[in-house]
Amino acid sequence: MTAVFALATSLLWGLADFGGGLLTRRLQALTVVVVSQTLAAVVLGAVVVATGGWREAGPQLWFAVGAGVVGPAAMLCFYRALALGPMGVVSPLASLGTVLVPLGVGIVAVIGVLLAGGPRVSGASIARQTVVLTLISALGFGAVMALISEASTTLTGLFLALFVQRVCNVAVGGAALYASVRRGTPALPEGGLPALRGALPMLAFVGIADVAANGTYSLAAQHGPVTMAAVLASLYPVVTSLAALGFLKERMQAIQTAGASLAVVGSVLLASGG
Repeated sequence: MTAVFALATSLLWGLADFGGGLLTRRLQALTVVVVSQTLAAVVLGAVVVATGGWREAGPQLWFAVGAGVVGPAAMLCFYRALALGPMGVVSPLASLGTVLVPLGVGIVAVIGVLLAGGPRVSGASIARQTVVLTLISALGFGAVMALISEASTTLTGLFLALFVQRVCNVAVGGAALYASVRRGTPALPEGGLPALRGALPMLAFVGIADVAANGTYSLAAQHGPVTMAAVLASLYPVVTSLAALGFLKERMQAIQTAGASLAVVGSVLLASGG
């Protein structure tokens, strides 16, 4: 089950990252973070009420609060990097926050992930700002996953932890958005509220897919070796790269294609216990 949950994580994160990066090219990154996380919090709140998750409240929820404070900064940097640079390069670099794996077969998947976003052999080079933002987001994502893993030991407890995290995400992101607006940066896109309403379905998908990915990763880590869960979950850049290729026509270099193949081979070996 570890492999199933971890691979589901990579699929959900990959699609959420693609959607978030796409939205950030039309909306302010903070707006994407706040609105998507608000919608996710509403859904999670309903799940917590339906499952009685509030009964799992305890001191361990402080880990979820910590994740909720770190998360918005990581997402903001990541979405901004996706808007500035090629998704096929940014996403694999950001996955370094989750790739804390041992030597052995795991190295095959790790090398594949890095090469799948590999260097731009031709075309424009990646801006230094994009690289810095991506590395900051990588550290943030790694911290968030570690904190959420400590925040719950049961499924209903996980729902509560994710809800608390999202509420904190909205509070921290909302404060940052307010400060940004006070400095003169508009919160709404060109076109105002109608344009934002038109983006709500995609914003909801990004928020809920991100929540679901956090949940499946925690389940993967609880049901088997954390190293296996980390490597398989870190394959999400391949999903993002393929989505960018299919929808945005971002061309993958030969080294990126080879990297994606290596990542798949590594995941199969890990899933089979090879």
